Amino acid sequence: MDALMHSTTFWVAVAFSVFVIAAFKPGKRVLTQALDSRIAKIREEVEEAQRLREEAQTMLASYQRRQREAIQEATQIVAHAREEAERAKVKAEAELEESIARREQQAALKIAQAEAAALEEIREKAVDMAIQATAKLLEKSMAGKAGEQAVTNAINDLPGKLH
Repeated sequence: MDALMHSTTFWVAVAFSVFVIAAFKPGKRVLTQALDSRIAKIREEVEEAQRLREEAQTMLASYQRRQREAIQEATQIVAHAREEAERAKVKAEAELEESIARREQQAALKIAQAEAAALEEIREKAVDMAIQATAKLLEKSMAGKAGEQAVTNAINDLPGKLH
């Protein structure tokens, strides 16, 4: 042991151990504080990350709800548009049928008027022809003495008929 006491390696080892022990006490405090602050910072970051994750999940749920609502609204809009289109189609068909009926009625009225005009024209021509035939008959039958006598009688009767 005596040789151990005179050995420089022994004394370097003892000095190193004393230095480590002496340096460890104040360094322990600084190291502990640094580690504690680092742990607190990490804990805050973890809590912030959890809070952000919860916010993200809340926002995701909100956007998913909005998406579902938008899909439902779009479905309702499409259904409403189909109903409106069907109503417009029915209305257009009804208006078309009404228009066709009016035009048929107008055409029938024009045909009836044309028929009436044609009948009137035929009657006028028949009357004209009858008058011409009667005039020719009267000319033939009134020729001579009998015609003169009939004209004289008619002239004589005229003042009595006028009063």
